[in-house]
Amino acid sequence: MEKTTKGVKTLLGDPKRAILKLSLPMIIAMLVQSLYNIIDGVWVSGLGAKQLGAIGLFYPVFMVIISLATGIGIGGSSSISRKIGARDKEKASIAAVTTIIIGLGMGLSLTLFVLPFVKQVFRSMGTDEETLRYVIPYAKILICGAVILTFSNVATGILRGEGDTRRAMYAMITGSVLNILLDPIFIYKLKLGVAGAAWATLISITVTSLLTGYWLLIKKDTYVRIKFRGFRFNGRLTMEILRVGIPASISQLSMSIAMFALNMIVVKAGGTNGVAVFTSAWRIVMLGIIPLLGIATGVIAVTGAAYGAKDINRLKTGYFYGIKIGVIIELFVVTLMVIFARQISFIFTYSKTASVIRDDLITALRILPLFLFLTPFGMFTSSMFQGIGFGERALAMSILRTIILQVFFGYLFGIVLHKGLIGVWFGIITGNVTSSFVGITWGILTINGLRNRFMPQQGNSQ
Repeated sequence: MEKTTKGVKTLLGDPKRAILKLSLPMIIAMLVQSLYNIIDGVWVSGLGAKQLGAIGLFYPVFMVIISLATGIGIGGSSSISRKIGARDKEKASIAAVTTIIIGLGMGLSLTLFVLPFVKQVFRSMGTDEETLRYVIPYAKILICGAVILTFSNVATGILRGEGDTRRAMYAMITGSVLNILLDPIFIYKLKLGVAGAAWATLISITVTSLLTGYWLLIKKDTYVRIKFRGFRFNGRLTMEILRVGIPASISQLSMSIAMFALNMIVVKAGGTNGVAVFTSAWRIVMLGIIPLLGIATGVIAVTGAAYGAKDINRLKTGYFYGIKIGVIIELFVVTLMVIFARQISFIFTYSKTASVIRDDLITALRILPLFLFLTPFGMFTSSMFQGIGFGERALAMSILRTIILQVFFGYLFGIVLHKGLIGVWFGIITGNVTSSFVGITWGILTINGLRNRFMPQQGNSQ
């Protein structure tokens, strides 16, 4: 009898239970990763403003690498889930191997094509020579590790795809905690400075990759079987992975583009103090997104498996249950943010010079979080599209939400209607609310279309 892992049993079982069981480990892992990102910045800030600025300069480049790696991982996870739902273990395994090869090839290409031009890239940004001294070594270390970074994302994507989010969590937390521990050692004890932060990151990612590689390639107790000997690319499977993976990568990058555009609008509406208010408030608001990102991984896997099994009822249940849980969590999160807005503001305004933005920051912290209520509708529609392999629709939803509607309404209310920063905040909310209604409508229409395809005898009956 064919071996079935606990993760696969969960994936193919009750969709509500599956959403909860798959999402919780990823929420925990992402919270720990967020903590690491904050602490990493704290350690580097101790070196000085130039060193902290060097990290900030590399951030856009790092985001490109992360976005590509994460996108391929999502593409592989989606494809594997669909094959598991269709009870096709062989193709699920081929999809896993294909994802690894694509990821490694992409990581190697990034290193070969980006590394020679690192100095020119940062000089073109107008970076001064002192900051250049810090950012170049930092960038070269992490760009050289692009292969390891992509493998880490792809391997955890494979585990998520077969419902094993618990081990994906273990790997992610191990890397994050190790990075937190290594930062002060490499930065200060070994006196490596900014380069030490890069080495700490690379070593922690390497350990994560070794751990996931051990499970997939040596222990081999996963549902999918990774075999490179005699492997040949399956054109259709490769396109399935890329159809979801490439749009997912672009979707991640679109968030950075939207932030850049919103920053420009905020500068016009409230000057440099407005940017300080916006970026500070946004950091807090983004903490509220973390539970949704965890649930999104569960929605992708569950709807993907249901699609592969041609079980429209399980697909619909997984999709709507994910939205329900997301809304309940965000109601709680938003309530806390609004109630404790004044206390939270002191994190960023405790100094005398920063205290001038306190009142505006409190106002932002009481308005901006409101868009989180309806975010699950649009976000999980994108996740469902990724799960069923409609990557271009997921990308369209992300661009509509982040670049088009948020920026449009932010500019309309803040600049055109002269409502200032408060207008920008309500513009962002309006953009998210509008995209949420578009998302849920598109999601329902897609599910009804799939019902007609999978169960033509039932027509549009519920």
